[in-house]
Amino acid sequence: MNYFHWIAGCLLGLAWFWRLAEAALGVPKIADIARSEWDRKPPADPRVSIIVPACNEEADIEATLTLLLALDYDNYEVIAVDDRSSDQTGVIIDRIAAEAKTSGRLKAVHITELPPGWMGKPHAMWSASNVATGGWLLFTDADVSFKPDTLRRALSYAESERADHVVLFPRMIMKNSGEKMMIAFFQTLFVFGHRPWKVADPKTKDHIGVGAFNMIRRPVYDALGTYQALRFEVLDDMKLGKVVKNAGYAQRNVFGQDLISIRWAKSAFGVVDNLTKNFFAIMSFQWPRALASCVALAFLNLVPFAGVWLAHGWAKLGYGVALFSMFSIYVGMSRKSDIPPYYFVLHPVSTALFVYTMLRSTFLTLGLGGVRWRGTFYPLDELRKGMV
Repeated sequence: MNYFHWIAGCLLGLAWFWRLAEAALGVPKIADIARSEWDRKPPADPRVSIIVPACNEEADIEATLTLLLALDYDNYEVIAVDDRSSDQTGVIIDRIAAEAKTSGRLKAVHITELPPGWMGKPHAMWSASNVATGGWLLFTDADVSFKPDTLRRALSYAESERADHVVLFPRMIMKNSGEKMMIAFFQTLFVFGHRPWKVADPKTKDHIGVGAFNMIRRPVYDALGTYQALRFEVLDDMKLGKVVKNAGYAQRNVFGQDLISIRWAKSAFGVVDNLTKNFFAIMSFQWPRALASCVALAFLNLVPFAGVWLAHGWAKLGYGVALFSMFSIYVGMSRKSDIPPYYFVLHPVSTALFVYTMLRSTFLTLGLGGVRWRGTFYPLDELRKGMV
């Protein structure tokens, strides 16, 4: 048994310490556009089309559109898409558009039927892009809060960097311990698996996409095949980033403090519900890969906590290095979010819930033969064919 602890401890200690070292060196290189140097007017004032897909978003859509219409940048339009809503979303959009009629800033698009071969959200964004007039397209969500200077700062950065695709990380609004615990784990997993500091490096495959803020040059969007190329993608935001990076265009991700903010989920099990749709898709709808990922998640995140108690003598060292590195990542994340480092002690609990979410996503998708999203059922065979 002690041989197991030596081998497992060394592997885990090396894996976590290596990622900590990479993050410590890489994260400071990611720009923060909330800093004073980006508080300026972008050159040439390019026109931007902000696209907001909304399906049954009556609780948030008015606040989101009101904030978007108050941005301190002149050359932009907002295109709000009522995607087959059964609540008052479309009525609210029309009312706000009528109130903003003098400026012509807000366009309303209503979708009553989903064509075959499309998922709802990609189709909504594609429909909006067809009437957009901007040289930049900014895809966002119906529950995201924008500060007035967000767009101006993002454009200043994008034009200065000659970027083709810019992702702005949102400030996560968390109102209870369950949300903080789960989002802390999600961010740790993101740091471990996605390396955001490598996104700008054209020699790597690391890519990024965030539904709250995906801003892309219109010529690049068209060259990639528009959202038609992603028409049946569950992970449309991340896959947009993937096709941008794979095509060799300049991709950047940036911090922005609270330039945009979103409450992603309500409670720990709200996070579970949100990710249930996505997790099996991340595994390319392959159940062996999903089960292997559950084992890897448990080994990577649970064994250091168990091993430091079960191992003897110097065999504890590797586990200790892993735990120290993990805690240090929590400390680093606390500087960019509202999650205190001591949530590290709940890491085993959130690990168990994430493994449960992966299993839940896998078995529900296989059991149903597809994914139900916003009231529409998408068959598994079509989802597999539509993957990028």
